[in-house]
Amino acid sequence: MEGLPKKLQKKLFDRAQNNALRTLPGSKGWVDFSSNDYLGFASSKDIFNETHKLLEEKKTFRNGATGSRLLSGNHNFYIETEQMLAKVHHADAALIFNSGYDANIGFFSSVPQRGDIIFYDELIHASIRDGLQMGIAKSYKFKHNDIDDLQEKITTLSAKLENDNEVYVVTESVFSMDGDSPDLKKLVSFCKNKNYQLVVDEAHALGVFGKNGIGLVQELGLEHQVFARINTFGKAMGCHGAVILGSKDLKSYLINFSRSFIYTTGLPPHSLATIQTAYKELQDSVEAQKLVENISFFNKKIKETELDSIFIKSNSAIHCCIISGNENVEKVARQIQEKGFDVKPIKSPTVAKGKERLRFCLHSFNSKKEITKVIELLAIFAKT
Repeated sequence: MEGLPKKLQKKLFDRAQNNALRTLPGSKGWVDFSSNDYLGFASSKDIFNETHKLLEEKKTFRNGATGSRLLSGNHNFYIETEQMLAKVHHADAALIFNSGYDANIGFFSSVPQRGDIIFYDELIHASIRDGLQMGIAKSYKFKHNDIDDLQEKITTLSAKLENDNEVYVVTESVFSMDGDSPDLKKLVSFCKNKNYQLVVDEAHALGVFGKNGIGLVQELGLEHQVFARINTFGKAMGCHGAVILGSKDLKSYLINFSRSFIYTTGLPPHSLATIQTAYKELQDSVEAQKLVENISFFNKKIKETELDSIFIKSNSAIHCCIISGNENVEKVARQIQEKGFDVKPIKSPTVAKGKERLRFCLHSFNSKKEITKVIELLAIFAKT
């Protein structure tokens, strides 16, 4: 049988009609304002060479893990790397997953139990939503970064709770499509007073916030008051994989019940060695400080060009300019790209209709000249 079933063809047709059909881009050689490689670690020759050196020192010449971690794949690099991550992030234990997606679906599909209730920020990442859908607990969204709305939702649903039921509150320390952050201190205090379990995804905070880019939760000194943290290595760390940080009991539970951990081949030694090397580089390099300076400079320039009113306020590496309509935002993005700058349009349905935006990802390696030029181009094309 050739082609797709008619129902699938129609879905593709409808998406194309709405100018929302996704395709895989190629490398254009443009100035990077779109990748998650905030510190330039993904292309670091030093990290590449040091990783190779580490593998040779450990006499590790295996290309793969050979199996799941519960069978044959739990090689020594896993033990070393998890111990390192727990120490660096001030956690009792660390458990590595193959990706941030695997970590989130593994956690949220297995940890909350029947009768438990989960409250999640309405802008939470798709991987968390997928994990919630796979789980057996009821979940409800609350307004973005709105603790008052969270309280109201909990009060309304409190009658459904029994004595042994848990309440989980889920947020991100930096939101991937807005670049903003919740009031984590207030949220921690709220959850602590009510004995709720707080879960924080730090995917876009690692490498950006905290001393040497160690993350926003640790910058605020809240690491011992959060039930679980999810850190991913595919953003600022420039490598692959993710970690869930929490108690030793949580780690043991996930090893026993998290299906995305149990039923998959482990990461190869090279991936774990790269994580170790990237963390060492994070502590020793000045890239995190350069990124902080570029974020400050970007905010200064959008204010000078009077564009700040159409940007979502952000002190992270992610800055979003709202340009409503898929066609409109795609047109402005294309005009900027034609000048050699890689700025991506984020269209519906990835974001809500009417909230389409240009997403600027800042990096330690972006020059002040590049930042100035791309904002000048935006000022021209966004107003035409």
